[in-house]
Amino acid sequence: MELWTVALLIVAGILGGLANSMAGGASLFTFPAMLFIGLPPVTANATNSFALLPGNSLGAIADRESFPPRTALFWAAIALAVAGGLCGAILLLATSARVFALLVPALIGAATLIFTFSKQIRLGLSALMEGEAHPTLRLVLLFIAAIYNGYFGAGVGVIFLATLAATGHETLRTTNAFKNALTFMSNIGGVVIYLFSGAISFHHGLIMMIGAGIGGLSGGKLVKVLPPQLVRGIITACGCVMTLVYVYRFWL
Repeated sequence: MELWTVALLIVAGILGGLANSMAGGASLFTFPAMLFIGLPPVTANATNSFALLPGNSLGAIADRESFPPRTALFWAAIALAVAGGLCGAILLLATSARVFALLVPALIGAATLIFTFSKQIRLGLSALMEGEAHPTLRLVLLFIAAIYNGYFGAGVGVIFLATLAATGHETLRTTNAFKNALTFMSNIGGVVIYLFSGAISFHHGLIMMIGAGIGGLSGGKLVKVLPPQLVRGIITACGCVMTLVYVYRFWL
């Protein structure tokens, strides 16, 4: 592997780890980097999910004391997250490389919009539900979000968070902790399928994993000094640039 490839994967991993620890949106840095070094889109997506898995697990473990009560609804949501991740990964592997390549610009663009308007999405969905708890609807929407996470996943944290906030009455900290657990468990489901299918490029994924670990640790310190709006603005700008780059590459 060439030195520039290693450097790019580490830098992208650091940026992704920083983004995740401060505002979210890691895949807006890491997935395009996988494409840039020449991995096929499906392999790039599978490897990206693998590379970010430890960082997602740390977020879930760090605040596990804030999880909601371990009721039947809690365990049903966890099970559906895993099942959705499995289904999404199977759907990805069933998608032809050509079709997925055509979807890439739209997926990155949609993820950028979800990230940028996360607050509005959360508030809008909560208003639509009129502040009532909807356990059955919650499980259905969480399953759909988990399928998306297994298929592509960028911005899924916002979708999980908005769904939980709109369909229940937990505190923000509990909702955020539960979101981290659901993201991690759906990632596990997807990565299991990718492992058995041979879709992951392990040497690329492990290098990026190192960078993501460094970025995650650093982000915990930077979040105390950098304005959140600045961080979100930078991530949004990068998402817009990446969308345009891949529109040119795959559509024009």
